[in-house]
Amino acid sequence: MGPQDILRRSFLEQFSAQGAEALNIWAILISFGMALILGAFIFFVYKYTFGGVMYSRTFNISLIGLTLISTFILLAVTTHVILALGMVGALSIVRFRTAIKDPMDLVFLFWAIGAGIVVGAQLYPLAILGSLIIGAMLVVTNQRITFDAPYLVVINCENQTAESDCLNILKSAAKKARLKSKVVAAGKGTEFIFEIRTKADNTGFVDEVSKIAGVTNVSLVSYNGEFLD
Repeated sequence: MGPQDILRRSFLEQFSAQGAEALNIWAILISFGMALILGAFIFFVYKYTFGGVMYSRTFNISLIGLTLISTFILLAVTTHVILALGMVGALSIVRFRTAIKDPMDLVFLFWAIGAGIVVGAQLYPLAILGSLIIGAMLVVTNQRITFDAPYLVVINCENQTAESDCLNILKSAAKKARLKSKVVAAGKGTEFIFEIRTKADNTGFVDEVSKIAGVTNVSLVSYNGEFLD
């Protein structure tokens, strides 16, 4: 055995010993337990603040899985340099092509991955405090959005008088109202779409509009887009 083989063996043994010493069963259990708690916290925050059309339970569960997997990877990376290099090479060939339709889903994905990384680095106070701050911010902003829930009102009228009456009811019932589109078809009346924010989530004005003479159809649709203040 030459000098190079001795140095190489000594190098490998040094890192193997370092990894075995740093990674013990209690550190693993504490890290995974903390990751599971934070993942569950992210799960409930996502479920509470979800404002989309169709809630995906599988996506929400995947947030817990991402937190645990991130912790699992970082525990291995921080305790074994050679294994870390192998993981970098293995993960570099992975390609994810799932489209993220809602930007808020991307926020939760990064949150879950970030929480798992911080827990894997055993920075537990940072992981707990950071998750609490992020969760509080999302809950508070969601409360404001829920209170000022936007809707789209689609109304079909036969004449100008009915349109004016509808307009008066919308302005009195909504906190804000803005005309989005107006379509006039010869012989078929007028269709116009308003974007509104209701007062205390009150939708009773729809019945009032439907009773106006000349109104043929009224539709109220929940709207998740941005409202220009």
